Amino acid sequence: MKVHIIGGGNLGVSIALGIAKFSKNNQVTVTRRNIGSIQYLTEYGITVSNDNTHHIQEADVVILTIKPYQVDTVLAEILPVIQNKTIASAVSGLSLDVLQTKTNFEYPVVRIMPNIAAQFGESATCISFPEKYAANASPIVDLFQDLGTAPVIDEKLMDAATVLGACGTAYALRYIRASMQAGIEIGFDSNTALAIAAQTVKGAAKMLLEERVHPEQLIDRVTTPQGCTIVGLNEMEHNGFSSSLIKGIKTSLKQIKG
Repeated sequence: MKVHIIGGGNLGVSIALGIAKFSKNNQVTVTRRNIGSIQYLTEYGITVSNDNTHHIQEADVVILTIKPYQVDTVLAEILPVIQNKTIASAVSGLSLDVLQTKTNFEYPVVRIMPNIAAQFGESATCISFPEKYAANASPIVDLFQDLGTAPVIDEKLMDAATVLGACGTAYALRYIRASMQAGIEIGFDSNTALAIAAQTVKGAAKMLLEERVHPEQLIDRVTTPQGCTIVGLNEMEHNGFSSSLIKGIKTSLKQIKG
């Protein structure tokens, strides 16, 4: 595929690098106003430009990784020079209905919500699209499956997917940071504590993805009667570990929905 990414911020760059590293036979272009900070992408065979229409006519899919307030300006710039291109939007809060209206119902549209782990082939990218565009969406689903997982979901859940899959990266990192800080308190240097905490989370996630079981089943394997794990878990729960995380996720969703 020829992929044209408009918006060379953290997410756009992560997608571009993920495609370059983990997906074969693609050509990628990334655009942003100031290309100085993304010039290094050329080392991975990625074209960079400060012109949003640079070779856009050759693209199979145009991916929007821009801010909501930039959508109208960007569409006004690119729509006059593209035809029959699939537009994949990673714009937070921009519904498919609104996107179709903004594009005059003349373009196949897909809504995607990747996260910055796409750069490492580990994104959880939720995807939705109108049924009439299923054939157009299929290669995009395949593309993002190369960058991690790419479940197709009902669009009404896309805002929730933004919180769980994209914001969730920050939540997981905050847990790792706290675990690292605790590791320092119990005697490790910061680098060792971070390495142990990060690998432990990676290992736990790997077990869940491979075995496809409920987390509690794996927790049961670690906890033993009167052991140190169960008393630690109980102390965390007494202090609101699970409830605070759930409240944080729900608060983030309220923010998106306004």
